[in-house]
Amino acid sequence: MALQNAMTADFLRSAYGGESMAHMRYLIWADVADKEKMPNIGRLFRAIAYAEYAHADNHFRELKEQKGDFTVPAGAIFGIGNTVENLQGGIDGELHEIEQMYPVYLETARFQNEKGAERAFHYALEAEKVHATLFKAAQDVARQGQDMNIGDVHVCNICGHTTTDGLPDQCPICGAKKEAYKTFEA
Repeated sequence: MALQNAMTADFLRSAYGGESMAHMRYLIWADVADKEKMPNIGRLFRAIAYAEYAHADNHFRELKEQKGDFTVPAGAIFGIGNTVENLQGGIDGELHEIEQMYPVYLETARFQNEKGAERAFHYALEAEKVHATLFKAAQDVARQGQDMNIGDVHVCNICGHTTTDGLPDQCPICGAKKEAYKTFEA
């Protein structure tokens, strides 16, 4: 079903822009972690970058009927620091999405009865909560000058749910089967 409301379309474009930038930022920060001899944190950044790609993909697909040129305002964290600082940037960005951005976007989509946008925003909001927790755990270890001790990282292709606790049979956010997960191997 095509989008009917300009405000929800604007929010989808903004979220697409923000998620696209997060995807690239996390890939860049992964390289920093690798150089600082923290390859597991680098792998975590890459996995969460893939999750951000899934969010951007969902938002973009909801905009399929919205063709043309658009200026897209999107907030973003900028700068390259050390891994501890970069993880703080990740935490700050995820918390902004959790506490401010996605709750407003989600409620607007609900109010405007935009079911596809509502689903995309819900998936991103719930996945970002997990990402913030994972970044905080990584930062706690990186503050000690150590790498995270994690095995495989699994990311749901559908919603971006990310886990280091083994591959679930079913995604807790979107209900996808385990075959929908991409694994970033240890």
